[in-house]
Formats: sequence, C-alpha cells, structure tokens
Amino acid sequence: MARISPRSPGVVGEGWGATVGGVSDLFAAAAEERLRAQAPLAARLRPKNLDDVVGQTHLVGPGKPLRRLVEQDRLTSAIFWGPPGTGKTTLALAVAGSTKRAFEQLSAVTAGVKDVREVIERARHRLGEHGRGTILFLDEIHRFSKAQQDALLPAVEDGTLTLIGATTENPFFEVNPPLRSRSTLFRLEPLGKADIETLIARGLQAEGRDATAEAVAHLADRAGGDGRQVLTALEVACALAHPGRVELEHVEAALGTSALRYGRDDHYDVISAFIKSMRGSDPQAAVYYLARMLEAGEDARFIARRMIIFASEDVGLADPMALLTAVAAAQAVEHAGLPEAQLNLSQAAIHLATAPKSNRAALAIWNAREDVRNGAVGEVPPHLRDAHYQGAGSLGHGVGYEYPHDHPGGWVAQQYLPAEQAGRRYYEPSAHGHEGRVAERMDERGGQASDDRR
Repeated sequence: MARISPRSPGVVGEGWGATVGGVSDLFAAAAEERLRAQAPLAARLRPKNLDDVVGQTHLVGPGKPLRRLVEQDRLTSAIFWGPPGTGKTTLALAVAGSTKRAFEQLSAVTAGVKDVREVIERARHRLGEHGRGTILFLDEIHRFSKAQQDALLPAVEDGTLTLIGATTENPFFEVNPPLRSRSTLFRLEPLGKADIETLIARGLQAEGRDATAEAVAHLADRAGGDGRQVLTALEVACALAHPGRVELEHVEAALGTSALRYGRDDHYDVISAFIKSMRGSDPQAAVYYLARMLEAGEDARFIARRMIIFASEDVGLADPMALLTAVAAAQAVEHAGLPEAQLNLSQAAIHLATAPKSNRAALAIWNAREDVRNGAVGEVPPHLRDAHYQGAGSLGHGVGYEYPHDHPGGWVAQQYLPAEQAGRRYYEPSAHGHEGRVAERMDERGGQASDDRR
C-alpha cells in the first residue's frame, strides 16, 4: 500500500523516517487503513495501476500513447483535461502505481508558491542523491495564478519535475502558454455506458450489496459519463436501501441529489451545439440544448443575446420576423424572468430553427467592412452630398439628385455607391423564404441581385 510520509504531506512512495520500535509505523498504517475504509466509494475504488483504470482506452489501452510512455518510464509533463468524473485524478494515481519515480500530489485549491518550491527542493534532493525522478500531480491546475504556474516552469523545463496537471477547463484558456507548450495534452472523454456499468459492478462489490437490473440500468442511463457522480449516487442508494437490495426507487432518490455536470467547456460546447442545431433547422435538437442550458443554470440573457445575433446572421431577410421574435424573447426574459420565460425562449428557438435560412445580410456587412478596411473609401457622389446649407448648391452638392418618392413605384435608377465601388455587390439575396421576393424586386430594378441564388 502506498504510504504518506508525515514529514512530506502528499508524498507517495517515500520512507517513514525515524520510528521508535516500529510503533509509529504501525499506528500510521492502522490510521491510514481506517481512513481508507471510511473514504467515499469513489476514493476506495481508485485503481493502483493502469490495468485497473476504467475507460479512457484511447489513452491507456494496449499500445496507446499514455500507456506506452508510462511503461517505458518516459512520460514527460502532461495535462489531463476533461469533464468532471472522467478519472483525471484516478489516472494520475494509476500512473504513480506504474512508475518507479516518486510521486507527489498537490491541489491548486490549497497549495501556494511555497508548497511548490518545497516539492521542487525535495525533487532536486531525490534526483541528486538517488538518481530518482519525481512526478508532481497538481489537481485543479487552472486555479493556479500565472505567478504560481510560472514558479513550476524552471523545474519542468530542466527535468527536475515531471508535471501532471489536471483540469476541467480548456488548457488553452487556463494554462500559461510556456507551461502548456512543455506539456502533452491528454483529453479524457466522458465514460461510456459499458464503463459506467463496470464501475457500478465494482461499487456494489465494494459495498457488499446487489441491485436490481432496473436500478443498475437507470443509474447507468443517468450517469452522463461522470464516473464519480455515478459512484456517489450508488453509495447514497446503498445507504437508502440498507440492509436490503438496491431498488429503482433508491437510485431515483439518490440521483435527485446529484447536480447536472456543466463546466466551462460545457458552456461553450452546448451553446455551440444550440446555434448549429438552429442553423441546421433541427427544432428537436435546438429545444434539447436549450433545456440543458436552462437546467444547468445558464444565464437566460446570454441565451437570448445569442438568438438575437443568430436571427440576423443565419435567418436574415429569409424571415424578417425572426429578429423580432428573438428580441421579443429577450424582452420576455427581462420582464417575466425564469421559469416563465422558458416558454418564450422555446418559442423563439423553434421559430429560428424552422425558419428559412440566409446568411446574405451578414455576408453583406462583412464584405463591405472588409472593403473599407482595405482602402475602398471613394468619394460620396456629389448628388448624394448634404445640400441643406447655404452655398452647398454652388459646390455641386445635391445637384441632380432624384427623389425616389416622386417616381412611380417609389424607385428611380441613379448611382449611390462611390465611383470606385460602382457595380460592387455586397448584398446578394438568396431564393429562400421572404428573401426570394426581395431578389425579384432587385431584379426588376435593373439586375441589382446576383444570378447565383441557391
């Protein structure tokens, strides 16, 4: 069993130091065993080596990258990145049990620069005296400030330490670029249903209990790929069922206390899926992702803002009512609030998803601004210039301007773009929805619409 030195908290695999007649050794071992027995089920089931790891076969399966590096004892600094409950800490401890290097563990929640420097000093002493390397596992590395992460950099760079950082956040956002560039990123995926069922079986064995097939199936279905959550729920269900078998009702009660997983990556990924589902005209998926965001406590104003943008970027003039619907939903969020405003958000999401699509209005402004940035700033034609002040006529301002309302149909052919941009097409309507009628009007007025409308 791995032992923790009283002189070096968090150090696994080190000696116990001086003892008197082995009494301290025996007492510490007994205390550790008792603590282990009282630990949460997820902690009790943590594997001792890579062979015991459940899931992440793309990393630890036969011949896979992480396994090969560990087996050859050539693991360099790494960052384990993935949603909660995917086994980042578990995997780091399995690496510790599969390597000859010393293993130290810190949590960025409680550790500071002083703790980091002490670990580095011990690692240098260990390397110099015994030729033995050190792995530092830093949990929640994203909670370390820039200065704290910088304190690790020299030791990582010169090989004094092999760092394994664990984070639920995207390391490209939260880990300093110099430290990230010296580390291999290993993405951990949510556990599959078969992996979850394996964990449940191990948990029931550890608890000395059995469960009905319905209870196991419901627990596996509701796990959401989170191994720690499923073991926590299983432990609660076992307590509720004591001393009998775990039934479906116990699992349902236990799951009622579990929070929906929704981290920073989920914030970006789910809103992305929401937007792309509406763009893809799938109202079922749009409502589903809307529900996920609302259940997770996402800011409803943020959702409404994204729908307002979407209404012009992806629907545009194909359905002019889309923007009005999105704005109305945003106003409903402000005036009615949740939970009532969920109805307005749902209506708007379904409207946007089922509306005909066109990004031509967005392309128009993007292309026009690009031209302006690239120097397309021709002179305003004289007949369009301001002519309201005395003397403007003598400068030619407004001379020759045709007032459209004086002509049949409220339209007259005349040049509006600067001479340098004459003939440039920024808005080219599609044939979708209402925009098809816009295209027809533009064609009637002299071919102002593109012939390429798909």
